[in-house]
Amino acid sequence: MTNIIETIASYFKPQLDDEPKQPLHVGEVMSLWTFYTALGEAIAFYGVFLNMTTDAKLIDAIISAKDETESAILTLKGFLISEGIPLPDVSSEKPKSDQALVPLGVRFTDKEIANFIAVKTAGYIAFIGMAMSQVVRGDVGVMFLGFMTTVLKYGTTLKSMMIEKGWLTTPPYFTPVGIPKE
Repeated sequence: MTNIIETIASYFKPQLDDEPKQPLHVGEVMSLWTFYTALGEAIAFYGVFLNMTTDAKLIDAIISAKDETESAILTLKGFLISEGIPLPDVSSEKPKSDQALVPLGVRFTDKEIANFIAVKTAGYIAFIGMAMSQVVRGDVGVMFLGFMTTVLKYGTTLKSMMIEKGWLTTPPYFTPVGIPKE
């Protein structure tokens, strides 16, 4: 069976090897700029979440998301600057605080934190897929492919942890009218 990642990479490879580097088109710039903004804002949320949970597995998941997000931000920052694109302003990272001092009325539950991160992860997957469909330049396509691979891998791990903890929120099941009951 063909590996999907290899197939996508082979689509962009000729563009990297054979084509002269064209300027970024407005869709590529908007996708890169928007993704950078989303990642930058996520860092502030990860800090808030680390200040609210004491669950060891959730802390590991948040730290992993934060580390991967910071890595992607560095990649995007270097690329945007090298292409002459101004960086958007993003929120500052939150300082560390004592979880016990966060009032219950404002504290997110572990389930809420995990589901927020899961929805953000699903949003990244959809956004990256949309961005990849608009990319013309091979180097941008390969960069988004790398982001997609990282996000998919993280999402799989997060989903497993959420199932184990009973935190996964799913839509109601659908049973078509007239289907035989077993």
